[in-house]
Amino acid sequence: MTLTRIERTVTSGTFHLDGETWEVDNNVWIVGDDSEVVVIDAAHDVDAIATAVGDRRVTAIVCTHGHNDHINAAPAVADATGAPILIHLDDRLLWKHIHPDRDPDGYLTDRRRIAAADTELTVLHTPGHSPGAISLYAPALGSVFTGDTLFAGGPGATGRSYSDFPTIIRSIRTELLVLPPETVVHPGHGRSTTVGAEAPHLRNWVRRGR
Repeated sequence: MTLTRIERTVTSGTFHLDGETWEVDNNVWIVGDDSEVVVIDAAHDVDAIATAVGDRRVTAIVCTHGHNDHINAAPAVADATGAPILIHLDDRLLWKHIHPDRDPDGYLTDRRRIAAADTELTVLHTPGHSPGAISLYAPALGSVFTGDTLFAGGPGATGRSYSDFPTIIRSIRTELLVLPPETVVHPGHGRSTTVGAEAPHLRNWVRRGR
């Protein structure tokens, strides 16, 4: 019997929003064991994701939110693996902007639990970066996957379409910073951090604004 573990694959591509384009590197998180995995944010490169998964069964492709750089490879990964694509209902409009001819296979709700090998991921609805942004809390792994809601150094970007700074601050305060301080924060971009390392800076983030 193998233990559930966390793996990261970094993929590169572009992020498009409000008529602008940025080059980005994305963290694709894979949670599972030697037999089956959950893929979190199938970004940019289906071949890189397929290589990381190997011959393991993909039980779900979970999208932390609907921006193109987090969902653009999801249909291809789903087609290759047969896994369902899951996204929060409140980001269905963002999804349809990117994939107008393909629907997700299911919609996530707050506190839904998703099996990942011998552990569970709990959906935390953490809007602000987008209306349907979620985080995935894995207490057995001492980790939370925050997408673009919380990074090492502060909240994800707001001030563009479908985002709101007071909302993301409320999400971080009420859903993420209440987790045990040793909880490892695995974001959608960049390095991981911990809840304890970020919590003391909340007031500075609020003062700084978006």
